[in-house]
Amino acid sequence: MTILIKVLQFFLSLSILVLIHEFGHFIAAKAFKTRVEKFYIFFDWGFSLFRCKKVNGRWRFKFFSKNVPEKFNVTEYRDASGKKQKNYDPIDLNTLPEDDWRRSDSTEYGIGWFPLGGYNKIAGMIDESMDKSAMQQPAQPWEFRSKPAWQRFIIMVAGVFMNVLLAVVIYIGLLAKEGKSYLPTEQVNKYGISVDSLGYELGLRDGDKILAVDGQYIEDFSDIPLQIILDKARTIEVERAGKDTVINLPPDAVTKLLGSQNARFITYRTPFIVAQVVENSAGDRAGLLAGDAIIGINDIETPYYQDFVKNIKQFKNQDVEVVVLRDGDTLPLAVHLSEEAVIGAYCNVALGDYYELETIDYTFWQAIPAGFSQTFDELSDYWKQVKLIFSPKTKAYESVGGFISIGKIFPDRWNWSMFWRLTAFLSIALAVMNILPIPALDGGFILFLLVEIITRRKPSDKFMEVAETVGLILVLGLVILANGNDIIRLFR
Repeated sequence: MTILIKVLQFFLSLSILVLIHEFGHFIAAKAFKTRVEKFYIFFDWGFSLFRCKKVNGRWRFKFFSKNVPEKFNVTEYRDASGKKQKNYDPIDLNTLPEDDWRRSDSTEYGIGWFPLGGYNKIAGMIDESMDKSAMQQPAQPWEFRSKPAWQRFIIMVAGVFMNVLLAVVIYIGLLAKEGKSYLPTEQVNKYGISVDSLGYELGLRDGDKILAVDGQYIEDFSDIPLQIILDKARTIEVERAGKDTVINLPPDAVTKLLGSQNARFITYRTPFIVAQVVENSAGDRAGLLAGDAIIGINDIETPYYQDFVKNIKQFKNQDVEVVVLRDGDTLPLAVHLSEEAVIGAYCNVALGDYYELETIDYTFWQAIPAGFSQTFDELSDYWKQVKLIFSPKTKAYESVGGFISIGKIFPDRWNWSMFWRLTAFLSIALAVMNILPIPALDGGFILFLLVEIITRRKPSDKFMEVAETVGLILVLGLVILANGNDIIRLFR
């Protein structure tokens, strides 16, 4: 059931993102009287689950149908040099039945069977369908290729614009409804941080109080790890044992952090207040109760949950004395640990019980500029992540994830607030990836159009076909890399 919930959230989010992105291209094309032949959610290779189209003034619907043949008869022949060529002869539409879909120039709307993505098929445009038949005919005034460069530019950039706008709208809604809560770094410094082995290797220590990263104080504690990675931080200033200390991060810090399977190299510390004891567990048999505060193992002090987790593993298959505070009294509990070295107790993880969270409430009108600000901040952060991927020294390409990684970020239970937050984030990611200047992506078309506007020279259709093919190969390579990383991680 958990996997099903994750999958449903993933596909619903993806469908929304694709629908909004393609609608941007669609509405811009319609605004400039450019014919849109097909508007599809998911891909319809071979056949579609559903399609509809206006034919002779009436809407017609089809379910589980094969793709409608093109409006051309294709014949092959060999030219004078013996090279194979194709000839595209337009079909005489007047000879077709009146209810034949090919007689109608209206847009065909549909849902394909392959549930990853979607597309617009705009007349007179070399796209991922690589349909060259129409391009062999004289350009028509309603085609994409016949429109001025500035109109084609707007049509191509409209998809990315809509994804950014979607993120803005979602963040405005969430901020107006829920406000914004975060854990201030100043509050974390009450107990100091906890670090794993990688954090220790970088020079940090349990109990350090972070004062600044590269000389800059960071208000939201959750932003610290991301800023260290994205801004390739060189120094972290901490308070240690009452003294200010500057930690110089090693040159390969970002590479190590990106290569780590555990992203929590820095985290906040919390006392181990027992929230629940598992029935018939080692802790239950020893008399551990909910509300107890665990402060030690034998002679080892463990005032924080993270201390307990780090030290308990060394006592596998042993009898230990777990020291707890209960109603102001210190009690030793005799516990026999199994091979797993767990006592069967859950820690109270409600941050509000240990720290004072900062909460900002917004009216609807205050949420509008805050929503724009959050969107552009995340755009900037995601762009930095993309630059790391294309920087070989960081080896960030090894941490790129595909569909499995995306699916995993959705929660085990349906939470609409989290769903919309993740959808906004993925919308930003889709916008950034699509604007990359790679042929076959929107950014590739936009780059060529900018060159055309500046030089007033339009690339030939043959050049665009070759560029589209190269771009598709590059995009396919990125997809294989991302999903290959996912598969490799499954077996680690």
